Amino acid sequence: MSIKQAKIDYIISIASDLFLSEGIEKVTIKDITQKVGVGEATIYRYFSTKQNLVIYAAKTMADQIHTKYFDLSKATTGISKMEAFYNNFLKIYEEHPEYFRFISEFDSIIQADGALEQYEDTLLPYMQDYLDAYNLGLKDGTINKIDNIELFYLTSTHALMGICKKLTMDSVVLKQDSYGKQEVEMLIDIIIYKLKTE
Repeated sequence: MSIKQAKIDYIISIASDLFLSEGIEKVTIKDITQKVGVGEATIYRYFSTKQNLVIYAAKTMADQIHTKYFDLSKATTGISKMEAFYNNFLKIYEEHPEYFRFISEFDSIIQADGALEQYEDTLLPYMQDYLDAYNLGLKDGTINKIDNIELFYLTSTHALMGICKKLTMDSVVLKQDSYGKQEVEMLIDIIIYKLKTE
């Protein structure tokens, strides 16, 4: 790894920590430079805008989450891989709620540009793992055939992301939001029920 790449990775790491703890909107480039120990010109030279830095931070976090949580190799059947895949949302919800808060803010403020396409590419391994588990489940008879599995994947993962983002916001507004973990578990049970053969 070059010195330049090491510096870029370090900036992304520090920025990610700040975005997770303080929120994207609150963190300024100046805050990042003070923690990193470089000038603002350095940040802008590598990322050109704060938005690009946020996108690169999101990409790095998505890669780290995938590596840490989405190894499905220990599960042996298609449905057990699917259960592991969906239960990872619950693990992340319990262990890293700040990640869902970050994604909630990220979704609401980031505008489309070239760097956002790179972030989208980061999400492709999640879908590939999912499709591999689905195809295994069709072969081993543990998963029902779904007419449009990509639509099912997007719908179910967006629903889980949505509920996790809502429940990890700083304040619980409605009494019904107090179920937290149980809501996530219930949604996972519903999804698995649809997938699992009788």
